[in-house]
Amino acid sequence: MDKQKIIDILNSEMELATGCTEPAAIAFTAAVAAEHLSGKQVESVCVRASGNMIKNAMAAGIPGTNYTGMEYAAGIGALGGDPNKKLQVISGVDPAVYPAAQKLVESGKITVEVAETPEKLYVDVTLGSGKDSARAVISGAHTNIVLVQENGKTVFENKGGTGPTGGIGPEEIKNTLSVQKIYEFAQQIDPENDPLDIIRQSISVNTAISEEGLKNDYGLKIGRTVREELENGMIGNDMVSNAVCVTTAAADARMAGAPFAVVSNSGSGNQGITTTMPVVATAKWLKAGEDRMLRAVTLSNLIAIYIKSKFGRLSALCGATVAATGAACGITYLMGGDLKAIGFAIQNMIGNVTGMLCDGAKADCALKISTCTNAAMQAAFMAMKGLCVQKTDGIVDNDVEKSIDNFATLGNKGSSGMDPLVLEMMLHKDRK
Repeated sequence: MDKQKIIDILNSEMELATGCTEPAAIAFTAAVAAEHLSGKQVESVCVRASGNMIKNAMAAGIPGTNYTGMEYAAGIGALGGDPNKKLQVISGVDPAVYPAAQKLVESGKITVEVAETPEKLYVDVTLGSGKDSARAVISGAHTNIVLVQENGKTVFENKGGTGPTGGIGPEEIKNTLSVQKIYEFAQQIDPENDPLDIIRQSISVNTAISEEGLKNDYGLKIGRTVREELENGMIGNDMVSNAVCVTTAAADARMAGAPFAVVSNSGSGNQGITTTMPVVATAKWLKAGEDRMLRAVTLSNLIAIYIKSKFGRLSALCGATVAATGAACGITYLMGGDLKAIGFAIQNMIGNVTGMLCDGAKADCALKISTCTNAAMQAAFMAMKGLCVQKTDGIVDNDVEKSIDNFATLGNKGSSGMDPLVLEMMLHKDRK
């Protein structure tokens, strides 16, 4: 086991993000293009994006505003985004940018088109200013710039593929990790000396947005509703309800555009929340201590990263199912589960919430996260009793690694037919 490589994977696949990562990626691409417009005023914005990106950005809130959707993300990114901040590109933007972006949107100067590309994660932004233009393209990862042009002339091109620039690609992750290696790594962590700052940051940052979601009204208010029902005695004040409450509150705030960062997992803020908060809540409920919580959160995030590396960044299946599978492992570990029990937890999750559909990033993502958090707790409880979905059932195999492969195959091959169908429904429904 290459301990440093696994730490490098954590640092590559977990990062700070403000707001939903798909609108952030669009804003980032627009901001990169704006850097190559030589300071000229942006007069038009054309966004061409993959169906997956459009699906995930269409209804997501823009942090610090009441706006939603791709047009506003692109406009704000083009007019005031800082590409050096990556997925925090619009963090700290001048408030004067917002009405300027709104004017561009309302005047029809920002257009969105579906790009004909096999890439699930693809954004192509062209900015216009008089006779001048600038273009930037990302592909394969949320901040992976593959092309920059000024007035049609290429000034940067990354022909190396779609892995994240300067990061670790999915093949390397798959070749480095396995369920057993992840468990052994979690066991061998030296909390005092190992550089696991990103894990500590995920605990503190994602807890902060959870607390914000419980303080104020955001989205569907799922976290606050659960807390109110706890206080009213309508549901029991137990470990499961507490985990659902704090996890969904974070998602409520994030999807409504609260100006709080999260630490993402595999390019998704909601996946970062779902891998972290159920485990943190359980650790606090069990009084497990900081060291054991650190190990459990690390285990959870690595399991999600490993499974997600087999899926790709975007899929027709809800990413919360993958993230909550990681959480189920972290919760099992906190309750004293060994490698076998952690394998059982994964099997139980794959046998349960595998088919949950992704129909875009929006307020009700928190509702799906609630379902997946409940499932993670149930999977862990079953695993601790030696109960596991059997190899005779559905896509679950006797070997947990083969079950994961089946899960990933479903997400990959199933996406080609499902994604266009979902996008067609979303684009043609009455949204007025």
